[in-house]
Amino acid sequence: MSPIIKRAFVGGAVSTIIMGVGTYILGEVSGYEAKALLTSSLSGINMLCNTVILGSSTILALMLTLLSLSRSARSKLSNAHYNHVLMVARTDTILIVAAVVTFLFLNLPITESKEVPTSWYSIVYYISLGMASILGGGFIAVVTMLYGTISNVIAIVGFKQTDHPLVEHDEDDNEVEDDQNEEENEEEEQKRKKKVKEAEDEVNK
Repeated sequence: MSPIIKRAFVGGAVSTIIMGVGTYILGEVSGYEAKALLTSSLSGINMLCNTVILGSSTILALMLTLLSLSRSARSKLSNAHYNHVLMVARTDTILIVAAVVTFLFLNLPITESKEVPTSWYSIVYYISLGMASILGGGFIAVVTMLYGTISNVIAIVGFKQTDHPLVEHDEDDNEVEDDQNEEENEEEEQKRKKKVKEAEDEVNK
């Protein structure tokens, strides 16, 4: 696993753990208390879902710009760079789907229904907090991965680093250049021999 992905998952895991610790500090809540807490926290969780959906959709659209910058580089980028880009896009897509599903689930009128047992409110409350922590951690992970990928592109395209680990040194290109140099040397040698022969013919005349 690359350092970029490791840093991203560490950042996402830390934020998820912090949210889990906050939930643990609140302690176990009963049905009616969970209903009140769920009612007050729904607006914030819905806002988090909207933020994740909008931000992740923008990131996914801007990945095309990142690919065009990668193709405009003078140095040929290795497959590891495109694997990083693919990982960001895949994680971002999963995050969008999870945010949409969470948003739809939490917008069901659960607290207004009289048919829902009171004991279910605590379950729904903890599920909503768990999904919020996962979405927050996932979004931090995506942003961290995107930053690592962009910093590599800036180093290669902007600062033109040719010794970067993601720059691929193609041996076939080097062989082609050597062949071209050999052909040029042979042509120059033939021209030189031709001139020498012409000079000898003039002397003999």
